[in-house]
Amino acid sequence: MAAPGPDRPAREHDVVVFGASGFVGRLVAAHLADHAPDDVRVALAGRSPGRVEDVRAALPARARDWPVVVADSGDEASLAALAASARVVVTTVGPYDVRGLPLVAACAAAGTDYLDLTGELLFVRDSIDGWHDTARASGARIVHAAGFDSEPSDLGVLLLAEAVRADGAGTLGRTVLGVTGARGGVSGGTVATLWGQLDRTGRDAAAARTVADPYALSPDRDAEPDREPGAADERDGWGAGWDPLLGRWVAPFVMAGVNSRVVRRSNALSGWSYGRDLRYREVVALGRNPLWAPAAAGLSVGIAGLMLGARIRPVRAVMQRLTPSPGDGPSEQTRRNGWFRIEVHTRTTAGAHYRCDVRGVGDPGYQATSVMLGQSALALLDEAQPDVAGGVLTPAAAIGRPLVERLRAQGFTFAVTRLPD
Repeated sequence: MAAPGPDRPAREHDVVVFGASGFVGRLVAAHLADHAPDDVRVALAGRSPGRVEDVRAALPARARDWPVVVADSGDEASLAALAASARVVVTTVGPYDVRGLPLVAACAAAGTDYLDLTGELLFVRDSIDGWHDTARASGARIVHAAGFDSEPSDLGVLLLAEAVRADGAGTLGRTVLGVTGARGGVSGGTVATLWGQLDRTGRDAAAARTVADPYALSPDRDAEPDREPGAADERDGWGAGWDPLLGRWVAPFVMAGVNSRVVRRSNALSGWSYGRDLRYREVVALGRNPLWAPAAAGLSVGIAGLMLGARIRPVRAVMQRLTPSPGDGPSEQTRRNGWFRIEVHTRTTAGAHYRCDVRGVGDPGYQATSVMLGQSALALLDEAQPDVAGGVLTPAAAIGRPLVERLRAQGFTFAVTRLPD
């Protein structure tokens, strides 16, 4: 592990996991206990020291001496002390829209790198508006969406752009991510986040407009390339249909609303190095046979129905009784038997066709996400992009290829192929 430079002063801890007694926090702590180098100083944090100590006691022996830090998302003084003690803070304390901004503020002010797994678009927008400039001044790298939301998308498109540029094949044009398969479970924290986002957009028209904006996370909305108001490749694809680039029948992907905005922010933060002709969307990719058309339509209708039902009070009450409570999540067997497969296709401005295959091991939202968070934290210690200033960033902008290599070493697949034109 590289020692901090003169502009990155020494801290008491290298990595602090905040929310270590929560469902995902325990998984991140376990991953670091297994994979962090011996010289990385890890601490566990939460508002209940007893619960955090119980988590520590269940970890491998090397973690038994990890310090326990008491901090509460509602106590700004404790968050300031937490941020000041660490080089990197990993937080799994959500919903972030309710609990997250005070820790972002503390890390931005202290020059402390920050990671979370949020898929909450409005929270990320608020973070940018409130703390991007402060983080740039302090050198803090505030990295949101460092789990299944949105690292597979963000890193997959980054690798496509690098390969296309290396081949001199133009820049990215129409680019589509298709989820071709996944297996996993749902936690109560994820469900609570969904309810919170629906509540906010339901009572706040401006928030609803932000969620609908393909460039909601752009660092400069007015500098974005012009798009026709109804451009299909810039929308979230709530209908079903045939996608000629994927060569598959497709249906909506519920995480597209945040992932696509993160990818576009990465492009903008890099000076549009992916190209100003990028047209990006995400879908669930089904089969190639026309017999898959009804399945695509049914999935589209089903997702729309669930989203509508969640806004109707009696229906939502039933849904809440049938879904996990905060703190609950998939069993260990479900987590370990999970997986995901993604294909990201692009047609470049020179007409070339490339595909990036992204595959992960473990339940996408929990097992795989805990690996992504843990490896992102380790990468930020000494492998983050040296020429990137602080600010509210993305995984691709803050870390990029070093994170890809770390995830490959953990069994993930990132493979770019040039296909016949």
